[in-house]
Amino acid sequence: MVLGFLLARAGIEVLVLEKHADFFRDFRGDTIHPSTFELTYELGLLDEFLRVPHQQLLQIGAAVDDFTVIVGDFSHLPVRCKFVGLMPQWDFLNFIAEKAKVYPEFHLRMECEVTDLIIENNRVAGVRAKTREGDREFRAALTVGADGRHSIVRAKAGFEVIDLGAPIDVLWMRVSRLPTDPQQTLGRFRAGKLLVTLNRGDYWQCAYVIPKGGFAAIQKNGLPVFCRDLETVAPFLQGRTAELKDWSDIKLLSVAVDRLRHWSRSGLLCIGDSAHAMSPIGGVGINLAIQDAVAAANILVPVLSTSASDARAFSASASPDADISVRAQSTGASADAHVPARALSTDARILARAQSADAHLHKVQARREFPTRMTQRLQIFAHKRFIFPALATKASLKRLPVPLFLLKHFPILRRIPARMVGLGFRPEHIHTPDTHAVNTKSQAASSAAP
Repeated sequence: MVLGFLLARAGIEVLVLEKHADFFRDFRGDTIHPSTFELTYELGLLDEFLRVPHQQLLQIGAAVDDFTVIVGDFSHLPVRCKFVGLMPQWDFLNFIAEKAKVYPEFHLRMECEVTDLIIENNRVAGVRAKTREGDREFRAALTVGADGRHSIVRAKAGFEVIDLGAPIDVLWMRVSRLPTDPQQTLGRFRAGKLLVTLNRGDYWQCAYVIPKGGFAAIQKNGLPVFCRDLETVAPFLQGRTAELKDWSDIKLLSVAVDRLRHWSRSGLLCIGDSAHAMSPIGGVGINLAIQDAVAAANILVPVLSTSASDARAFSASASPDADISVRAQSTGASADAHVPARALSTDARILARAQSADAHLHKVQARREFPTRMTQRLQIFAHKRFIFPALATKASLKRLPVPLFLLKHFPILRRIPARMVGLGFRPEHIHTPDTHAVNTKSQAASSAAP
C-alpha cells in the first residue's frame, strides 16, 4: 500500500490488488512505530494522521512474577513522535488509501485474489487473479509481491525460503478493559506462562505465547482451563475471561521467522513479510515492511520515470495494465477502481523501462537485508534465551535475570531497546517527489508571470 502510494505520488501508474472486500482483519500488526510517524511527517501528513484514533505507548515494560521492569523508553528518540502508536491496521490502511486516491495514477481493485504469475521468456509480466467479474490477467512492467508470510507471489516465483525457525506460537484475543485496570502495556511472565496485554482504551488486546504447535493440547484441556491460565498471569482480568465464549474468539498466529535468499527476479520484487516473515516480538513486522516500501520507491522511482508525463506513457492499452502492479495483502481503500485505457507509445519502450528496473531490483534487497537480518537475529535470540526458557520455568523467580536487572537499575540502558524497536537498524526517509505538487506550483508560477 505504502509503495503504491509513493509511486503514484511520483507520477508512476500503479495498480494495487487486494484479496478482500475491505481491510478489516483483527489481530494484524497494529503498532505504528516512531519511524513510521516520522515518514508521515516527511510526507506532510503527520498532523492529520495523529487525528486518527490511537493510543500512545511511551514505554515498553515487563512484569516478571512480582518484579516490574521498564524495558524501553522512547522519550529520548531523535524524532517528533516519541511513542509507539496502537492503531488498528485497517485505520492506517484506509488513511493511506485516501491519500493515494488523490493521485490519478493510483488504482485499486478490491476482491481481487492473485492466483498465479504470468511468466514469459523467463520474466514475470504480471499476475492472474480471481475477481468479481471472473478470472483476469493484469500485466505490468514490474510486479511487487507484498502479500504476507503466506505469499502466493513468492511461492509461484519459486523463490528459495530460508527458514530460521521459531519455537513459539501466539494466541490473540480481546478482553474488555475497566477504568480500574492497570494503565501499562506489559509482557507478563508468571509460572511458565507469558501474556502480553496491549492497552487499547476500552479493551485489552492480548497475546498469549505458547510453545510451537501447543494449541491443540490447550484446546484439549478445555476453554475454562485456558481462561484460568490467563487469570493466573493477569489477575486483574478475573471474571472477564468469560467473554471468550468459544475457541473462535481466539486466533492462532503460527509464528515464522524466515527470509528469501533472493527477493527479486526479472519483472518481480518481494518486500515486507513476503520477503521476510518476522516474529511478533516488538511488533516490528509492519514497520519493516513500510521501510522496505520507502527504500524500494527511493531506488526505483528515478528508473521508472523521469517525469509525470513520461510515466503516463507507460500505462495501459486495451487491457488494465500498469507500470507497477502491486499485489498487497492490504493496500488502499476504494470500491472497484479501474485503470483507464490509454494508448501506449510503443511496447518496446515499456520493455526497455522494465529491463532498466530489473537492473535495480537487487539494490532493494542490498539496502534492506542488513536491518532484516539484524532484527531477525535479535528475535531468534529473544526466543531462545528469554521466551522459551520462561515458558519452561514453572517456579517463581527470586531475582531478575541479569539483563532485566540492569534495565531496572540503569535507566539509560532502556534507550537501546527503544531505539531498536522504535527506529530499527536502518530507518528510511522519503526521497521521492510529489510530482503533482511540483506541477501545481509550476502552473501557479506560470499563471502569476506577467
